[in-house]
Amino acid sequence: MKVYLDNAATTSLSDSMKEYLISVLDLWGNPSSLHSEGTRPSQIISDARQAVAKHIHANPNDIYFVPSGSAGNTLAVKGLTSDNPQKNAYDVFYSPTAHKSMLKACESCICHVPLAVDSTGETDLLSLDAVLSKHAGRKPLVCIEAGNSETGTINDVLGAGYIVHKYNGLLAVDITGYIPFYPVNMELWQNYVDIVTFSGHKLHALKGIGVLWKRENIELKPLVYGSQQNGIAAGTENVIGIASLGKALQDYDYASISPANRDYVCYDIIKNIPGSYLVGPPIESGNRLPHNLFLCFPGVEGESLMFLLDMNGIQVSTGSACTGRDITASAALSAIGMSARDIRSCIRLTFNGQETREELDYVCKTLKQCVCDLRRLNDAESGSR
Repeated sequence: MKVYLDNAATTSLSDSMKEYLISVLDLWGNPSSLHSEGTRPSQIISDARQAVAKHIHANPNDIYFVPSGSAGNTLAVKGLTSDNPQKNAYDVFYSPTAHKSMLKACESCICHVPLAVDSTGETDLLSLDAVLSKHAGRKPLVCIEAGNSETGTINDVLGAGYIVHKYNGLLAVDITGYIPFYPVNMELWQNYVDIVTFSGHKLHALKGIGVLWKRENIELKPLVYGSQQNGIAAGTENVIGIASLGKALQDYDYASISPANRDYVCYDIIKNIPGSYLVGPPIESGNRLPHNLFLCFPGVEGESLMFLLDMNGIQVSTGSACTGRDITASAALSAIGMSARDIRSCIRLTFNGQETREELDYVCKTLKQCVCDLRRLNDAESGSR
């Protein structure tokens, strides 16, 4: 049996999406060209921009297509800040649990300050208020994620935005981990949030396409120069990637999302595998992404467990796919106070909600057996030393 439980890393393409993309391949013209071979792909881009704008209740003129969520995060941060101290208008404050693209972009800025988070990874708003109230430097730029794809933690975006704007700052929010499960309404958010970014392939679109939304009065310095998209996100557009995102959002259905499969596996594992524990918010708290299950199995190497599960047809991860080949400890897990040893003993299961009961039972049974086998092996190796 094969069970894919790494949906936070990427999502599958539907049959209707595949058929649609095959038809788009015939529209090979450059969308900047004024002849008919260019105007047709240009219309595809325009339609997709409308679809994105409708999905997040935004003005299409405020939507920019970027190569990825990481590219959007980098543009959001570096497009506002300068490496020249005399020209830099912002001091950067950021969540230490943010996606690596946002984390590294913030850490590259002249003045960067990590914010406090609680034991689940949620941004501490009282601490944020206190930090900004004492800040006497440049205008604050605060960068957080709406939902953490490792721990599943959901941040209070509007609460953070209220505080940031109280101190005349800007708030940039990475919603890549959040928008697959919760509708986003920029008509409600725009008084609290200044820039939003997300990635398409977490929404059943192709890899290599992302979105940046910004308030109209926010000026961004381009990282790639050219004329497309008002010169802010230049370069010949990825027509097929953009088309896939527009199609995915047209067909997106939030009504089908449920934490039921996640909860079923969680309760079974915690009950039947001694010493195992859930990392991040309790599933009963309502403050956890509904597909996310991040578990620690002390005494077991998470990477070994991942590979053993894969041999049994179950695909999981040890954390964010963007750090999957990085041997250093996860910044998010370090920020919430986990020991390096326990960090190495974690795996992440992320569900699509369509798993059958037979598949869930197979996952529970196989995971228990794999943990037992690895612990037995470790005990045997320790005894032989």
